[in-house]
Amino acid sequence: MVCTARREERCAELERDHGVKATTDNRAAVEAADVVLVALKPQVLLDAVSAVGDAFRPGQTVISVAAGTTTAAIQAAIPGEIPVVRVMTNTPVQVDAAMSVVAAGTHAGERDLAVAEAILSHVGSVIRMGEEHLNAVTALSGSGPAYFFLLAEAMIDAGILLGLPRDVSTELIVQTMVGSAKMLRESGLHPVELREMVTSPGGTTISAIRELERSRVRAAFLDAIEAAQLRGEELARGR
Repeated sequence: MVCTARREERCAELERDHGVKATTDNRAAVEAADVVLVALKPQVLLDAVSAVGDAFRPGQTVISVAAGTTTAAIQAAIPGEIPVVRVMTNTPVQVDAAMSVVAAGTHAGERDLAVAEAILSHVGSVIRMGEEHLNAVTALSGSGPAYFFLLAEAMIDAGILLGLPRDVSTELIVQTMVGSAKMLRESGLHPVELREMVTSPGGTTISAIRELERSRVRAAFLDAIEAAQLRGEELARGR
C-alpha cells in the first residue's frame, strides 16, 4: 500500500503511524497501483486527478470517496476507459461501523464493484446502488452521523438542565442510543412499533412526543435532509 500527501512531514507521519509507504509523488503511486483510492475534497479532486491522468492504465480500478463528484467527471479527467467506482461512506468508518454505498461508472464492471465492496466490507456494511441515488445517500447516511450527534448533544444538555452531572447524562444518552440502534437492527420491527412499546397512555413519553410534534421536529428532519441532498446536487454541478 502506498499513500500520497502534499507534505513530506505528513508522509513521515503516515509511515510511522500506519506502517505504509508514503510519497508526495502522485504519479509514481498511480503508476504502481492496481487500485487507486481517491480521498480528496471535491474542490481539488479533479485537478489532482487530471494532473496525472496519463499515469492511469487499463485494468486499474479507481475508487472515489468524494462527495458530489460524479464518475463521469472523474472519467473525463482520465484518458481512456478507466473503471471508476464512486463511494459514499460515513465517519463511523473510523470504528469499523460505516455505512457505505458503491455505484459503478460507465466503464466499471462486476470485478470493479467487487473490489470496492471487498475493501469497504472491512470497515462496515456495504450496498450497491445506481449513481443517481448517491446524493440522497449522502444526505441520509453520509451526513447522518452529524444528525445523531446533534440529537445526542441536545439530550445530554437536557439531562444537565434537569440536574444530572454531565458525565452521567452523557453515559445515559450514549447507551440509550446504542441500545435503541441495536433494537432497530435486531428486532425486525418498524420504528413506529418500537416507539409504541415505550409510549404508554397518559405517560411521560407521549407528553414528550407531543412537544416534539408541536415543534415540528419530524418536518424539520425532512427539510434538513432534503437541503443536504440539494447541496450535493450543487456540488456535482461544481458550485
